[in-house]
Amino acid sequence: MKYHQSVSVNELKAFRQGIVPYVNFTDKEWEAAIPFLSSCTIKKKDHFAVNGEVCEHFGFIVGGSVRFYHLKEGTEITGYFCFENEFVSSYKSYLTQQPGITYIQALEETQLVLISYQNMQLMLENPLLGCKMERFGRLVAEHYLCCYEDRVTSFILQTPEERYLQMLETNGSVLLRIPQHYIANFLGITPVSLSRIRRRTLMHA
Repeated sequence: MKYHQSVSVNELKAFRQGIVPYVNFTDKEWEAAIPFLSSCTIKKKDHFAVNGEVCEHFGFIVGGSVRFYHLKEGTEITGYFCFENEFVSSYKSYLTQQPGITYIQALEETQLVLISYQNMQLMLENPLLGCKMERFGRLVAEHYLCCYEDRVTSFILQTPEERYLQMLETNGSVLLRIPQHYIANFLGITPVSLSRIRRRTLMHA
């Protein structure tokens, strides 16, 4: 990753707007928060997090996309995708500061605003920022807990075709940016099976 000491005006604007559903800083609080932020650019196919290393950063995607995956007996298993205005981290590793088991790879060149683990602790201890950062952390955790439950439930209750149709409904435009073999892997099917589902979907459109 290519790190920058400071965050651009456009990146700051995108980040501030992106966190509004979770926390709304006053101008004074925002000015106090800026020094704790940094940014990075990840080239396509490079990694934000890798298995066996501690994930030191929590990121907000300003532009681009990433996929979460694991390796099992040499085979990649895609678990999740994130796009603009979403948060990204190997969360367990970030929170515990222990080596993680997740790979997070850029699907395209991706720009992120970052909060390092050390800076997060400083923000939580800051008398001006602490309460709102506690709220921010809780609400983000709740959001991703719901995402995880939805993901597990979909594999229990839905067929691969139903999961694909739901992806089309909720993320139709961004699906065009994901290689088909990653989508198939995410759905738990082969690329051939995905092609059949896509043909049936087009026939009934």
